[in-house]
Amino acid sequence: MTTDVYTGADGAIVLSSPQTAEGEAAQGVLDQYELATVGRVQDVRVEVTTDVRAYHEIGQRYATQLRAGNVTVRGSIGRAYVNGAMIGLLLGEARGARPAASWVQPAFNITVRLANGASGSVNTLTLHDVKLENWVYNLPEDEFVMERVGFQALFLTIAEE
Repeated sequence: MTTDVYTGADGAIVLSSPQTAEGEAAQGVLDQYELATVGRVQDVRVEVTTDVRAYHEIGQRYATQLRAGNVTVRGSIGRAYVNGAMIGLLLGEARGARPAASWVQPAFNITVRLANGASGSVNTLTLHDVKLENWVYNLPEDEFVMERVGFQALFLTIAEE
């Protein structure tokens, strides 16, 4: 168990594709934009929520039982390098032209790796079967041009070395 603290400078983000039809669609975008390692990112956010439901009996002010519900993994990434890769991961083949029928939305894995060079400890968070759910392009007057993507993941795993 590590007790190290990290900053964003200790982090790296790597994308990979699962062995599915959706993963193949993502791999095409990853290869086209050489996007295995994602650069120029900031404000990476990962949120895990569970729908906890309280059961209240008539006449009781406090809950009698808490029941675990659905788990949702979602987050967002801000990126200062706008080249069409993220919109490609959102829309897949629909990014270039409107397809005539339904298409496969790409799915991929995101690995967030934190490494403390002084102690040698590594903390890895892997988000599996990620799908982008929104893309925002921001063009402010006096700040850096940024894109932001929101995503959901099927599940996550964590490893500490």
